[in-house]
Amino acid sequence: MYEQKTKETEQSVVEFIENVDSPKKREDAYKLLDIFSETTGFEAKMWGPSIIGFGSYHYKYKTGHEGDAPLVGFSPRKAKISLYFAPGDPDRTELLKHFGKHTTGAACVYINKLADVDEEILKKLINKSIEFLLKTYPQE
Repeated sequence: MYEQKTKETEQSVVEFIENVDSPKKREDAYKLLDIFSETTGFEAKMWGPSIIGFGSYHYKYKTGHEGDAPLVGFSPRKAKISLYFAPGDPDRTELLKHFGKHTTGAACVYINKLADVDEEILKKLINKSIEFLLKTYPQE
């Protein structure tokens, strides 16, 4: 039986941010905390040891695999800051064209620092991601 690794925890978000080594990344993490909290209206929660997530949804794939995940989130990692948005959202590609300096993975968008990106586009990415996930995985 598959055991989901990344689960919501009771770990303190502020404590986690305070333990970020780089003062600049720590400052960006607090700014991101404000942006994500204000944009989503959700309280920040730790997911696993290093992801700050907002809201949650339950997914179930055709394979039968299912679990819970944050709607959106971020993680101030050593190399870059990871931003977590909905994989498969068709609007994401268009928004990212105007986002600023970043790289992408399947579900992640990586930035070096918050100053490299457009905060208004970030808010749109957050809202579109949530909208897409709630439409794709309606919650009972």
